[in-house]
Amino acid sequence: MKYLHTMVRVTDVDASLKFYCDGLGLQETRRIDNEKGRFTLIFLSAPGDESAQVELTHNWDPEPYGEGRNFGHLAYRVADIYALCQKLMDMGVVINRPPRDGHMAFVRSPDNISFELLQEGDALPSQEPWASMPNTGHW
Repeated sequence: MKYLHTMVRVTDVDASLKFYCDGLGLQETRRIDNEKGRFTLIFLSAPGDESAQVELTHNWDPEPYGEGRNFGHLAYRVADIYALCQKLMDMGVVINRPPRDGHMAFVRSPDNISFELLQEGDALPSQEPWASMPNTGHW
């Protein structure tokens, strides 16, 4: 058995690609537009690691998606959690659980998919503004 990908539904392809690619640094590996089925599939992976992918599914006919709490989150190991959180915050992304401990943070995509960001290696030394930043919302 081999893990292939996780699928998440998205409502706005441009906003989602901005978050996933410009924000998190994932790269688009392939795209399928299915006119008969009226959907687009966009596969993303971390640079250098195409073995674990995220599939963004965009259904062309709008429908509301509830936030399913039975789905937990996607997790990525990152080189510098403070730098990534700052980059995301500068893009207008809310840092729901700031990396106060220099190790872990949570953010959400434009479609409320929860992401856990984990510092590679040892936790970074605690620093502001993260150390005193409160949680916002839920993750």
